[in-house]
Amino acid sequence: MARRTALDNKYTDKLGDIASVSKSMNVGLGAAKAAKKDEFYTQYIDIQKEVEAYLEFDPDTFRDQIVYCNCDDPFESNFFKFFAANFNRLGLKKLISTSYDGSPIAGEQLRFKDKDSEEKSSEAIAIEMDEVLDLNNDGATDIEDVRLFLEQNPHRRVILSGGGDFRSEECVELLKKADIVVTNPPFSLFKEYVSLLNEHDKKFLIIGNTNAITYLDIFPLIQSNELWLGCTNFNVGMFFQVPDHWEKYHHIDEETGKKMARVSTSCWYTNLDHGRRHQPLNLMTVADNLKYSRGLKGKEAYDRYCNFDAIEVGTYKEIPSDYDGIMGVPVTFLNKYNPEQFEIVGNSDDSEMMAGLGVEPLGQEFIEAYRAHGGTGHYSANMRMLGLTSPKERVIYKRLLIRHRKLA
Repeated sequence: MARRTALDNKYTDKLGDIASVSKSMNVGLGAAKAAKKDEFYTQYIDIQKEVEAYLEFDPDTFRDQIVYCNCDDPFESNFFKFFAANFNRLGLKKLISTSYDGSPIAGEQLRFKDKDSEEKSSEAIAIEMDEVLDLNNDGATDIEDVRLFLEQNPHRRVILSGGGDFRSEECVELLKKADIVVTNPPFSLFKEYVSLLNEHDKKFLIIGNTNAITYLDIFPLIQSNELWLGCTNFNVGMFFQVPDHWEKYHHIDEETGKKMARVSTSCWYTNLDHGRRHQPLNLMTVADNLKYSRGLKGKEAYDRYCNFDAIEVGTYKEIPSDYDGIMGVPVTFLNKYNPEQFEIVGNSDDSEMMAGLGVEPLGQEFIEAYRAHGGTGHYSANMRMLGLTSPKERVIYKRLLIRHRKLA
């Protein structure tokens, strides 16, 4: 793990759920986070690495833009820290950050000297900054200058009457001002969060669960090229700081002494362009794959689904360059997806979409054979899932259906 400075202590919004929409939204959000132990704080270094990749592609990605970090406590958020410390380098027009009522870590790091800071530290607030000056006269602008700015300008810290929930009226008004939203929203509210961003036509760079790829509300955005994965490969997972009271964690950070947990099902989602998504995959032909690919060793042909005219491709490395039909690939293919090279045709988790493409139900004969071979999955004959019969009957888990836009 890369070494970090003291500034690189972590925070962002917790991954939570809403307990009851009939109560105030922020109370439900906070209660669910506590109940589910969904308190994961994004590392500064992970934000830095991801943002830098966009700057390599376009140095002006954030220039003259209003960046909004909602779901982020301005006192503690590493999202806020990164964009505040790099305000001038990125050329930001304004930085806005909001927190929610009851934030368990509010006021722990960026403490202020005003007399009300202690009693107000857990209340939802909004901060807007339109400049970062060298207030301590050390020849640089950094997070210490931000601290001084906020101490000297308490009017820039506004208490939110709606509790800081991203759906509240005052937070939506702040959203309307923004050009780019960067944060880690509650995973269980991911669909609602993305819907709100799309409703207001916002650019965004956010963290979510990899399972969201095949959500019925999210996949169409991926298919239509309105949303895609970020630069960080999601196969590596991400490490987050977790609260001290957690008993299960991956390791203790040597520098900070804080507990760290690895969340393997996390990745960046965005509609900001970056270079990786335009890199074409170098592929072998059908013949060469059958000859050299380890996963196809001993096969005379690619496996074909028994209920749909398409081939099964177990890894992006085995996608044949000269096959012009539909192929089923794992969702990890999206790490290598180039929209100029491939068309995404379907999502095997969407039964209605599968029916529209012509995928037949698995059928009773298939299910009986599957059970006879020891299959224990909760499948039934009328399900339109992708099935293989070689070397035995099995249902294929989560596939994206793709095809070449043009042959290599």
